[in-house]
Amino acid sequence: MNPGNGTVISVMDVGGTHVTAAIVDLQTRSLPLGRSIREPLDGDGSAEEIVSAIARCGGRLPAQRGNRWAIALPGPFDYDDGIGRYEGVGKFDALRGFDLRAALTPLLPGLPSVSFCNDADAFALGEWWAGGARGHRTAVGITLGTGVGSCFMRDGRSIRHGPGVPPDGRVHLLRYADKPLEETVSRRALRRAYAQATGDVPPPDVREIAHRARQGDRAAADVFSQTFRALGTALGPVLGAFEPTVLVVGGSIAASWDLIAEPLRTGLAQSEPARTDRIALQPAQLPDEAPLLGAAYLVTAPIGTG
Repeated sequence: MNPGNGTVISVMDVGGTHVTAAIVDLQTRSLPLGRSIREPLDGDGSAEEIVSAIARCGGRLPAQRGNRWAIALPGPFDYDDGIGRYEGVGKFDALRGFDLRAALTPLLPGLPSVSFCNDADAFALGEWWAGGARGHRTAVGITLGTGVGSCFMRDGRSIRHGPGVPPDGRVHLLRYADKPLEETVSRRALRRAYAQATGDVPPPDVREIAHRARQGDRAAADVFSQTFRALGTALGPVLGAFEPTVLVVGGSIAASWDLIAEPLRTGLAQSEPARTDRIALQPAQLPDEAPLLGAAYLVTAPIGTG
């Protein structure tokens, strides 16, 4: 199947707190229903609870001819076989060794064909196909939330190896200050840094910290500045070597783009000033739709990885 032939596909984006479902029109690169459907999901729940939430959300979509589903979800996951590989990642532990494809197939309308893809890849390819990275031959997409997701792209292909590409294209494997990057850049790291700076325990969530920063809370502003300058410092060498023309940033924390863009650019400039100054920094244009669009693109136009 090739995007542009007027077909539609059912898609879902599975996260640690909710699951979203939609129909994607491959010709218009849009959601023909004009909206998506969301259901709560507990990533710490049992396998039965997680499967039930996914199936309940998918069941709210009208059945489509062909009955093909594309489901984006975070790793570690065996996307070919549909089996969870989660262990100690803070969510979906109940899916470790669990055959999610076998569990979902009889629960979704019409005994469909179910394909899986990585949620960060889906986000990035969705932004490349229809959003902020459209028209760029070489691009990188990252998502900021419970961790840092990433996808390195060239000509609509996800690149896993090569100059500037971290192992398997995953920037969460990078290190900063001799620690894994996500110990500095993640929801938990931001909250921990704010608690250490203020003694505010338990600390507020990231959205509230951002609100306080905008209201003049110096500690909150410093936490954002230090965190995303660190992200830029860590990303500088890999982006300098990969040479994308755009870096697209999505995920729940990217909603605070006004507090992220400047320190991120500063960190990039400090680490690789000559090789990153021409990279456009772009917040996601389709923060909610991109993973859905990208999932449809990835499973209906298999183009391989580099």
